[in-house]
Amino acid sequence: MLKPRLAALCLAAGLIVAGGGYALAQQQADDDSTGGENTPLNLPNDVAVFGKFDPTIRKATAIVNGFIITDTDVDQRLNLVLAANGQKVSTEERDRLRLQVLRNLIDETLQIQEAKSNDVTVPSSDIDQTFQRVAGQFKNTPDQFTAFLKSKGSSANSIRRQIEGELAWQRLLDRKVQPFVNVGDDEVKQVIARLNASKGAKEYHVGEIFLSATPQTDAQVHANADRVMDQIRKGGSFVAYARQYSEASTAAVGGDLGWVRAEQLPDAIAQILPEMQPGTVSPPIAVPGGYSIIAVQDTRQVLMSDPRDAVLSLKQMTITFPKGTTQDQAGPRVAAFAEATQKMGGCGGAKDVAAKLDADVVENDNIRIRDLPPVLQTQMTAMSTGQATTPFGSVTEGVRVLVLCGRDDPEVAGKPSFDQIYNQMEQERVDLRARRYLRDLRRDAVIEYR
Repeated sequence: MLKPRLAALCLAAGLIVAGGGYALAQQQADDDSTGGENTPLNLPNDVAVFGKFDPTIRKATAIVNGFIITDTDVDQRLNLVLAANGQKVSTEERDRLRLQVLRNLIDETLQIQEAKSNDVTVPSSDIDQTFQRVAGQFKNTPDQFTAFLKSKGSSANSIRRQIEGELAWQRLLDRKVQPFVNVGDDEVKQVIARLNASKGAKEYHVGEIFLSATPQTDAQVHANADRVMDQIRKGGSFVAYARQYSEASTAAVGGDLGWVRAEQLPDAIAQILPEMQPGTVSPPIAVPGGYSIIAVQDTRQVLMSDPRDAVLSLKQMTITFPKGTTQDQAGPRVAAFAEATQKMGGCGGAKDVAAKLDADVVENDNIRIRDLPPVLQTQMTAMSTGQATTPFGSVTEGVRVLVLCGRDDPEVAGKPSFDQIYNQMEQERVDLRARRYLRDLRRDAVIEYR
């Protein structure tokens, strides 16, 4: 039975639709009366309706072991993906995304059902806590985030269901899979020995999207992986696609694999990784069990310090221009700004120079070089204390320079501990068994499509 307020909303929606229909029919009647023949419909006064009409009933898209996934469920999750992606997609791509979202919802349902059948439940308080943390990442309160989701055609319930699925599945794996995964001490020692032998070799901060395939589905999965890669290269969010598409356990963290060396990954990935630059995405790579799409976020050298890890103390000086100022009109002032900041004698003279140039000054004592835009990383790595960058920015948003007030150089990177390596190897094996577990759940499920 509907709650009073919900029933009232449904009634109001029904009246709006009915009113709109009447207005359209009345407009048509008015148009017809101005000319031409008007054929009456000859409807009876007493209309017998066969069957029950209930506008509150949502048609099922799929029924998974008795659990109904509706069109609304799919649409809300799809809109969540599109909002996270921040990119317009074609109708054809939207249809493909919708199909993938439905598959994800089916997997999510199977995971929740399997967890419950093993007495693994997720308290609503845990879901609330995660939802609050996600809202915080958007700099929203939970109520603000709920309103944001609604404005995008999604809902808080949709993302809460996804949170429940991820937490339930992880807790089930912790109980039924992880205790039976073994990593030997000798295996870990071998990895440490290889690390020592590879000092100075490259490490990669890698993201992954893994799509499983069988010989029967290989062509279809490969084509789907191509489309995902194409959307990401056009500006789509790798993290958003990883969360919705990837079948690896890293999907929950946006596909983040952390720092790895090429030899720690499957051979096919290890071969292509050294050719990739930070910020690039690979084409689909055939790996055992399916295809992987790899994103390289950053690189560093094994057991070596990286100058980009230096922590800087900076002053940022900014000059702004009246609205409508052209590049040519701003040129002389930018040139004077560049000359003055190069000659001011470091951070001590910044205040006086800023006053003469009507510039704003902001200080920050905790900026890593690696967190700056690439072009500024190059300058900062080579700069000495007291020097300023060349001006950068735009006439509309302001022209800036960064003045280096101090630098804390990084220590030589320590090698991963025994426990860190052990945990990584264990997680990889849990991930493999988890994929097999989910595959078996799909195979045994009763799924009806409507």
